[in-house]
Amino acid sequence: MHKILIFAGTTEGRALAEFCAANGISADVSTATEYGSSLLPAGIGVLSGRLDADEISALLRKTQYVTVIDATHPYAKDATENIRSACQLLSVPYYRLLRKALPVIGESVTSLEEMTALLNQTGETILSTLGSKSIRALTNVRGFRERIWLRLLSSDAISAECTQLGFDPEKLILEKGPFSTEQNLAHIRSSGAHILLTKESGTVGGYPEKAEAAKIAQIRMITLCRPAEAECGHDETEIEKMLLHMKENHLL
Repeated sequence: MHKILIFAGTTEGRALAEFCAANGISADVSTATEYGSSLLPAGIGVLSGRLDADEISALLRKTQYVTVIDATHPYAKDATENIRSACQLLSVPYYRLLRKALPVIGESVTSLEEMTALLNQTGETILSTLGSKSIRALTNVRGFRERIWLRLLSSDAISAECTQLGFDPEKLILEKGPFSTEQNLAHIRSSGAHILLTKESGTVGGYPEKAEAAKIAQIRMITLCRPAEAECGHDETEIEKMLLHMKENHLL
């Protein structure tokens, strides 16, 4: 039986894995972390650990997947580039599963460098909900130790990295979402932030709740827009229809 390979780590990727399990579609799912793997349904092959382009190519050669679906996070630019390049190299069909985008609210930037430059025009207190991959870039903000609060997943490794980079351990909010409007508002008020940093992570990522909290608190919200290359692809319904068509035609 031919298999598909899903690169997941998002709610959409997990939902697609559940769809495959429910419809008898043979699939392996690759996640970057063991936690992501633990959320997958029974009947699905699980591959855990981050892979670079060469490792993805080796995996595709070994198993000869009939199709690859990239359901990684909209901001996982490097992962998407590695998956796409490996598929192109080996002529394996590649499909990008999109997370539905929402209109950006407040101010927006297209890069962390642009965001840093904007933040350096003010000395106000900042609450970042950008995630752990952005913390190194935020050290370029003037007075970051005194000004920046970080909301991150609770992890000894992340806490140690923040401390090593010079962030104030007392300004870490280590909690796991999703967060309601009320929880976002509580974090804004406890940090004393005048600026909220976020990504346009869609409804699944809690973007509306962050925007509403910033509105209630009457503070600035600056959104890091999605990488343009991650926005070319198909929605969940289109991917599911494609997989059912492949199954009906004995391609899976």
